[in-house]
Amino acid sequence: MPAIRDLRLLLRLRHFRRLLCVRLLSQGTDGVYQVSLAAYVVFSPEKQTSATAIASAMAVLLLPYSLVGPFAGVLLDRWRRRQVFVYGNLLRALLAGVTAVLMTGGAPDWLFYASALCVTAVNRFVLAGLSAALPRVVDAERLVLANALSPTAGTLAATIGGGLAFGVRVVSSGSDAAVVLCGAFLYLCASLTALSLAPGLLGPDRHPARPGLGTALAATARELPAALRHLTAPRRDEAAWALAAMTLMRFCYGALLVLVLMLCRYTLADTPEEGLRLLGPALALSGAGFFAAAVVTPWAARRLGPGRWIVVCSATAMVLEPALGLPFTTGPVMAAAFVLGLVTQGAKIATDTIVQACVEDGFRGRIFSLYDVLFNVAFVGAAGVAALILPSDGRSTVLVVLVAVVYGVAALTMARFRQRAEGRCFT
Repeated sequence: MPAIRDLRLLLRLRHFRRLLCVRLLSQGTDGVYQVSLAAYVVFSPEKQTSATAIASAMAVLLLPYSLVGPFAGVLLDRWRRRQVFVYGNLLRALLAGVTAVLMTGGAPDWLFYASALCVTAVNRFVLAGLSAALPRVVDAERLVLANALSPTAGTLAATIGGGLAFGVRVVSSGSDAAVVLCGAFLYLCASLTALSLAPGLLGPDRHPARPGLGTALAATARELPAALRHLTAPRRDEAAWALAAMTLMRFCYGALLVLVLMLCRYTLADTPEEGLRLLGPALALSGAGFFAAAVVTPWAARRLGPGRWIVVCSATAMVLEPALGLPFTTGPVMAAAFVLGLVTQGAKIATDTIVQACVEDGFRGRIFSLYDVLFNVAFVGAAGVAALILPSDGRSTVLVVLVAVVYGVAALTMARFRQRAEGRCFT
C-alpha cells in the first residue's frame, strides 16, 4: 500500500525518528501527569466534585498561559527549538517533583495549582515547538503523513502514559504523588533524548543581527500583528479558516470532556474509584480513535484535500455525537469516545498541515503559539458553559444538542470558505 510505503520511508529519516522520540516521551509523560491531576482533583473520595470545580481547575491551569502565549511564540521564533525541548522537559521534571511534595504535604490548593500551572505553561512551549520543528526534518511531499503520524503518535503515547499512571497508582496503593514522581522521571528522560538532536537542526534560522531577550519581548506588540497579517493574507486565508473551525471543535471537545468526567464520577459508577477505572477504557477508546485518524487522514486528505476533510470530520461529529450521547449509558459513551477521538484528531492533522504549508518558517512559532491560545480559551470556555448547564449527575440533553450545533457551525465555517481557499498552499 502507498501509505505503508510512505510510512516506512518517513521512519527511515534519522532526524524525524529522534524528534518523534522526544514527542513520545514528552506527551507520554503528559498523560501520566494529567491522569494524576484528574485523580487528585476529580476522583478523590474526600472531594465532592462539581462541574464548576472542574471548570475552575481548567481555568486556573490554562487561562493564565493564554496571557503569555503570544510572547511564547515570539520567543520560539528566536530560541533554538532543540534547546526548548532539553531545558523545557528538565524544568518540568523539577516542577513535577515539587507538585508531588505538595500533594503529600497537605499544602493549600492554591499552591498546588500554582505548581501544576507552571508545568502546563512549559508544556505549551514544548508542544508548539514540536509542531513548528516538524517541517525541518520532513520534506513537503510527506508533510501530511508526518502530521498524521507524529501528533497522533504523541496522543497515543499520552493515552499509554495515562494507562501507566493507573498501573503506578494500583502498585502504590492509590498514591497520586507516586504517579507524579514517575512523571518527573519520564520528563527527565525526554530532556536527555532531545540532546541527540543537533542544536541548530530544528531552527529557527538565525538573522544576521540577533536581538537580545529584552529587545525581543519589547518587539512583541509589533510582531504579533505582523504574524496575524501573515496568517490572514490572501494566499494564507485557508489557514485562518481552518484554525477557526478547529477552535470550534476544541470547544465541543472541552464541553464533552466535562460531561464524561461528571458521568463517570456520579452516574455510570457507584464509587469514585469505580468511576476512575471507567475513565480508563474511555481514554483507551479515544486513543484508538486517534490511531484510526492517523491511518485514514493521509488517504482522505490526498483525495479530498485537508479543508474538505475538516468538513467531513465536523459533520460526522454533528450527526453521531447526539446519537451516541443522549442515552447517557456506558456503551454509547464508550463508542462516542472513539468517534470523537477519530474526528478531532483527523481535523487537527489537517489543520496542522494547512498551517505548516501556508505559514513561513519565521512565523511558525508565533502562529502555533496563537493556535495553542485559541485551544486553551475554547477549552476553558466550553468547561464554563458546561458548568452552567450540567446538573450534578452530568445528564444534560441541552449540552449534547448544543455541542452538535457547534459541530455543525464548524462544518459550515470550513465549507463556506474552502472553495475560495482550498489548495492555495498546496499548488
